[in-house]
Amino acid sequence: MSTATKPAQPKHINDLHFDHRLWINRLQFYKDEISIFEHRLEDIVKRNTHTEVLANVEHFQNQYIRQREVIDELRHDIKQHENFLEKESIDRPTAIDHRLFGDHTELRDRMETFERLYHELKNEFQQWLAKWM
Repeated sequence: MSTATKPAQPKHINDLHFDHRLWINRLQFYKDEISIFEHRLEDIVKRNTHTEVLANVEHFQNQYIRQREVIDELRHDIKQHENFLEKESIDRPTAIDHRLFGDHTELRDRMETFERLYHELKNEFQQWLAKWM
């Protein structure tokens, strides 16, 4: 079986815009969820000052800082692409809904990678919580 991916199909502007809105909403959800996890870490530190617990708390705090940075980078790049599409619709409005644009494959890949890594971190955190709660 070949591992080669098929080339991305061109997309209508509305499809690209839909992806952007969906991704921005999901990124906001993840950011909100990180805040909930950080509050949970605070609760754990108040109840348990064991050295191993504190080391893991620091690990998760660092991971959540990095996840927020990635979220901010993705949001910025999605907004940049949205700005490009908006400029296209203003500069060349004729049949904008019927024109095809290149798929934002790189952004899609980055979102998929972020979500995979985020879910792995979330699972790691939940397993750790089960151990120490």
